[in-house]
Amino acid sequence: QCLYQFLVFVPPSNGSERKPGTAAVMLDTQHPLTLLLNSSVADGELCKIQYHFGEFGNYSLVVKTLSTSTKNVSCDLVINEGPINSYLPILFAFLVYMGILSILIVGRLLMKIDPVRNWVYKKLNPRETDRLINSDLGSPNTADSVSGNPAPRLWSSAPRQRLRSLDTFRGLALIIMVFVNYGGGKYWFFKHESWNGKQHFPSALCSRFVFIMGTSISLSLSSTLRRGSSKWKVLGKILWRSFLLILLGIIVVNPNYCLGPLSWDNLRIPGVLQRLGFTYLVVAALELLFARAGAESGTLETPCPALRGILPFWLQWIFILMLEVLWLCLTFLLPVPGCPRGYLGPGGIGDFGNYANCTGGAAGYIDRLLLGDKHIYQHPSSNVIYQTTMPYDPEGILGTINSIFMAFLGLQAGKIILFYQDQHKQIMSRFFIWTIVMGIISAVLTKCSKEEGFIPINKNLWSVSYVTTTSCFAFFLLLLIYYLVDVKRLWSGAPFFYPGMNSILVYIGHEVFENYFPFKWKMQDTQSHAEHLTQNLTATTLWVVISYLLYRKKIFWKI
Repeated sequence: QCLYQFLVFVPPSNGSERKPGTAAVMLDTQHPLTLLLNSSVADGELCKIQYHFGEFGNYSLVVKTLSTSTKNVSCDLVINEGPINSYLPILFAFLVYMGILSILIVGRLLMKIDPVRNWVYKKLNPRETDRLINSDLGSPNTADSVSGNPAPRLWSSAPRQRLRSLDTFRGLALIIMVFVNYGGGKYWFFKHESWNGKQHFPSALCSRFVFIMGTSISLSLSSTLRRGSSKWKVLGKILWRSFLLILLGIIVVNPNYCLGPLSWDNLRIPGVLQRLGFTYLVVAALELLFARAGAESGTLETPCPALRGILPFWLQWIFILMLEVLWLCLTFLLPVPGCPRGYLGPGGIGDFGNYANCTGGAAGYIDRLLLGDKHIYQHPSSNVIYQTTMPYDPEGILGTINSIFMAFLGLQAGKIILFYQDQHKQIMSRFFIWTIVMGIISAVLTKCSKEEGFIPINKNLWSVSYVTTTSCFAFFLLLLIYYLVDVKRLWSGAPFFYPGMNSILVYIGHEVFENYFPFKWKMQDTQSHAEHLTQNLTATTLWVVISYLLYRKKIFWKI
């Protein structure tokens, strides 16, 4: 529902020389376009053509007058030069990485030879470092193994084995986030949606970092309380970590290298780490407040054993549901000047240009009202297609409510792991049930459509349907990785396991050193997917290598 935008004026042909009037223009190839040809002599539509142009193709729209009336014309689209196959660099990169994987598999087979294996283990022995790490944000531990002693221990101090699947999940989400932030080879499907729509798989994984943070909170707090730490001491650590995350986030999103002192007048306040910090504060404090001895081991009696991961914590659920009611009321009932109530559109030329200054509806209005226009993101993804002029921050205040909801769903995954310690079938079956439940809720909210649902999937707004949809896939992905890594041990989690162990360092490092060599260099052809993909994959791979070397050196940045 976008307004037509003026593209080009085609001059009239030179009748005496029989030379046609021509005009050249460059078009976007991400979406199908509708070309509308109007007469400059008499108002009226001459012809309309919808076409999805190919990348670097050359086309001609040939318009011929069929009669003396300028209203009777023919419009033919001619392909002068066919578009290129822009996906070949992806295929080549895939083959390169498959070659590297093949070499690693051969190395794994060599490890089955006793002399080789003994020599390598003596030199490396990386798994021994597991016992050195225990971080609330980035390094959860698994629950205790089921003991043969039937007598329950409410706050057990038994040591725990590390869950590699959680670090692998976190590392996978983080590395794809790094690749997307570096540019994703300039492919449209590695970018965030301009507004409504299911996020493409790579960019959708980024939001699942919030989900796995919630899972880590559950396991880490349980481990801390089992060691006998007081709740006040744990609360102090939660407050300190949240403060550090928010402070680091403000520093990262406001780079001012070589430009002198940063002015408060244009300091951006929201950001990814800021949202993670505040989400962590709320969810961790909520979990700490209602932590109950015996609940995690399933020794508390509940009316319905199948819901023992939910019923003992009904007060937490009431709090989260109240937050969701607050989000719904503010989103659909808050009066926004010059905008209809409940507006969820992008503004700009969207919705036929009727609400040009209403980008984000209530979410954008609250940010501009409380933080100020200059303290939020100035270049949202919506301004590319919808030509919006209003600043809008995808990490704004209202969306943080739903990020808390998503982290809380991740918290439930952690509770499942705790309640059903080493009962793999129980854990995986409940992950699958949550997958189905979240999928059904998403289908109802969106009516299985992009634009026509009650609440469309929208990452910029962090809508409820976005949270339920991404959580649906997060539960399923966690189930799959848990099965491969911790149940069947068919996969060690490498290489994603290593950045998952140093997630804060990798995220901040990739933001700070984004424009420095060897993560970025001047390209000869800025329009080449091959060059962009090579640069972005090189930078991402370097962070994997760095995280592996840090793992080998037993260096872990904990907050």
